Amino acid sequence: MMMALKLVAQRVALSLLLLLLVSALIFVGTNLLPGDVAQSILGQSATPEALANLRRDLGLNDPALTRYVSWLGGALQGDLGTALTNGQDITQAITRRMGNTLFLAFWAAVIAVPLAIFLGLLAVRYRDRWPDRLISAVTLASISVPEFLLGYVIMYFIAVKLRWFPSVAMINDSMSLGEKLGAIAMPVTVLTLVVLAHMMRMTRAAILNVMQSAYIETAELKGLNGFQVIVRHALPNAIAPIANVVMLNLAYLVVGVVVIEVVFTYPGMGQYLVDHVAKRDVPVVQACGLIFAAVYIGLNMIADIVAILSNPRLRHPK
Repeated sequence: MMMALKLVAQRVALSLLLLLLVSALIFVGTNLLPGDVAQSILGQSATPEALANLRRDLGLNDPALTRYVSWLGGALQGDLGTALTNGQDITQAITRRMGNTLFLAFWAAVIAVPLAIFLGLLAVRYRDRWPDRLISAVTLASISVPEFLLGYVIMYFIAVKLRWFPSVAMINDSMSLGEKLGAIAMPVTVLTLVVLAHMMRMTRAAILNVMQSAYIETAELKGLNGFQVIVRHALPNAIAPIANVVMLNLAYLVVGVVVIEVVFTYPGMGQYLVDHVAKRDVPVVQACGLIFAAVYIGLNMIADIVAILSNPRLRHPK
């Protein structure tokens, strides 16, 4: 057990170090963007004196290391700064937008994760038969289509032709849960199709790998049917790789929703980021990049910890 705890502590430390390095890359990358922040705020007609004053007020004349330490220190305290374009507090704006993104990702995960595991189990049960081939073909086709194209195709048929749901996925606090679910039905469908294939194929591969073990043959000799063997004996021993791929896809549902949010005009973090990239609002871009990185690294860390704790050789060493 001490070995497992040591490995968990190492994963946590490495994740924090990686997040620190990523924050430095985000800061350097945003500061290397072409153009002048002061010029983009004041416009082309601004005088040199006005530009100089704004650069001084924004701290753009300070050394890069000083600005980075100040920005990172504020972020650690929950202060992500102020948007340059509208003067709004970034933390408050992101809190509202992040809630919308998590709402979208949550409902996509509620559908995608159990469905992917069930289809993976079904594909193993009917391995190399028509259900397995059909599931693999459909999921492979869905993952091969670019998500923006998939979004527009679904929007065309469901919103334009059938008129089942609105083409714009707008939600607000005054809407009931049913109204919100109706508004996000199409983006949730697209996200589910995008992540379903990867999780299903990894579930299938992980369980098939376990099915080669000797204890599986013993369970079959005891008279258990195929599905009982898969669920009771193979699935529990394939949890580590399945949990890993599930966490990776959950991270994608939060971090990779930028395209889907833009396609469906959804008021989440992705739409917020794209709007302020176009305005060259550096503090907002830095804040969004840091939060996306923290979510992605955090969920990967959780996947590693689950893999460690589910390994009986680490929990019960000889």
